[in-house]
Amino acid sequence: MTRAQQTISLALLVTSLYLSLYLGLIPLPAVVQEDIIPVLPFWSLVTFGAWLLFRLGWGMLTFRDTPDAYAELMDEIKLAKADLRVKGVNVD
Repeated sequence: MTRAQQTISLALLVTSLYLSLYLGLIPLPAVVQEDIIPVLPFWSLVTFGAWLLFRLGWGMLTFRDTPDAYAELMDEIKLAKADLRVKGVNVD
């Protein structure tokens, strides 16, 4: 099974579970059914966004731990500055 098939299968599983909860096919207490289930997609979207921001921040925090990538990026920055100086742009 490819990664795309796994992702699609998981998305269909989660969607069908949510729809069964939203439509009331799975009995839940009234408070959960009326207050929590309708906002569950928004909550999951915000949680996913927070997780992505954490991953981005962690990657930036630990960037110097990868010396090869750091050195390569510094070389590319030097090349870009030199190219811009040749074109007459002040980069300092």
